[in-house]
Amino acid sequence: MTGIGLGQLLLALDATMVSLVQAPRGLDLPVSSAALIDSDDVRLGLARAAGSADVFFFVGVTDEDAVRWIGNQVGVPVAVFVKQPSDALVAKAARAGAAVVAVEPQARWERVYQLVNHVLEHHRDRADSQEDSGTDLFGLAQSLADRIHGMVSIEDAQSHVLAYSASSDEADELRRLSILGRAGPPEHLQWIGQWGIFDALRAGGEVIRVDERPELGLRPRLAIGIHRSRPPTFAGTIWVQQGSQPLADDAEEMLRGAAVLAARIMARLAARPSPHVRQVQQLLGLGQGDPGDVSECARDLGLSIDGTGAVIGWDTIGDTDRQARITDVVALSASAFRHDAQVASNGTRSYVLLPQISKTRPVASWVRGTIGALRTELNVELRAAIAAPVHGLAAVAAARAEVDRVLDSAERHPVSFGQVTSLAEARTTVLLDEVVTLIGADERLVDPRVRELKTRDPMLAETLSAYLDCFGDIAAAASWLQVHPNTVRYRVRRIERLMSTSLADPDVRLVFSLSLRAIERPAESAAGTVFRNRHAE
Repeated sequence: MTGIGLGQLLLALDATMVSLVQAPRGLDLPVSSAALIDSDDVRLGLARAAGSADVFFFVGVTDEDAVRWIGNQVGVPVAVFVKQPSDALVAKAARAGAAVVAVEPQARWERVYQLVNHVLEHHRDRADSQEDSGTDLFGLAQSLADRIHGMVSIEDAQSHVLAYSASSDEADELRRLSILGRAGPPEHLQWIGQWGIFDALRAGGEVIRVDERPELGLRPRLAIGIHRSRPPTFAGTIWVQQGSQPLADDAEEMLRGAAVLAARIMARLAARPSPHVRQVQQLLGLGQGDPGDVSECARDLGLSIDGTGAVIGWDTIGDTDRQARITDVVALSASAFRHDAQVASNGTRSYVLLPQISKTRPVASWVRGTIGALRTELNVELRAAIAAPVHGLAAVAAARAEVDRVLDSAERHPVSFGQVTSLAEARTTVLLDEVVTLIGADERLVDPRVRELKTRDPMLAETLSAYLDCFGDIAAAASWLQVHPNTVRYRVRRIERLMSTSLADPDVRLVFSLSLRAIERPAESAAGTVFRNRHAE
């Protein structure tokens, strides 16, 4: 995967986000990947080799630990990104040959990571005809800014900044905080909302003028909604903050043209993911056709084709409006956990491949922690299924398909699954659910006597279900039904007479049990309770 120069990366991020402290080997070194180092990585020795990434973000790492980490590296990182780097860290990095980039203290690491990866994925070598797709959002923002003499930012439909032009000293607080990934000042957002600006941007494609509010430190702006035509969708907003220099006379006309271009770029990026994402999708079997040459894919991604790994599937429960951000946060967490983690998404699901995993318990712990963090920070609920160990990259696509089977079953019957489950733990539940689902989809496979009993006497059908789920144990079935055992015996004899069969026949019990489960959906049968109780034990 072709990288870009460190200098190009820093220019794209802009002085609002980062500033260069030193670059002992210059700014032309290529950067193609980024990873995070947190305090646990340093403390537990999980990040000793720098070969898996070119630049690293020190998240919550003390200066002392950061200095020690740099000293323990076999390879030399291109750069390390640090908030308020100390003199000792800068000196240590200089001796090692690593550049040091200071990150604005108010910047959210999630935002830095997202923007860096966006730049790496979409600032391609224009000499490569396969990757040349015209300008990108960062290029569009800068070109528009140069043309109309304003500071441009491009946001998605959820008001997350996707790209922006270079900022001057005249950038106001709203622009600066938006770029850093922080919420704008409440009084600013409240004022903008009160005047119906957000509603107007979503409603049509006209340029909106936002007047200056000196008492709020808010400079004048132009804004226009980005609308995709197929299907008709509000995709985001282009904002232009004016500085001391007046905007060009044809600024509104240029802004309308930029909104059209932005819609095309966003549609292209949504339909055609980056080369890295396409390779991960191919490895996971999410692309068209078979996974293809796994060895070639592994080489491009810098992964070993052998060894054991883990595949985790994440499914969003409920509101999926923020799916793109959820995937970004999962990717951020995965990269912090393992620098060689690979992430892809498909609809409401995200997938993480963790190569070279020898112990699965830390994986489950990390998954639970990430679900808890997303619940706290984004107020969203996720369900996860883990396939581990996966033996070699050639088995990854099959493992992802198995994970999907678990998530599909959990989507149909969430009460039967915890928020985190493994493929091995869920095997029986998934197989039974799939068998019953297939039976329920074909009326010919459901015993008509069971359907007739359910319609004629629901109480007897409930007794039959309990009796079968309790393996013919009269006392257990009576306890579940909260009736006397003699009542169960009487009802069982009635059932046998009505259905002209004997429940002592194992084939009859199997067919009746599967038929009952098929017609009881989505209600939960006694077997579901029995299974969960045993599983808990």
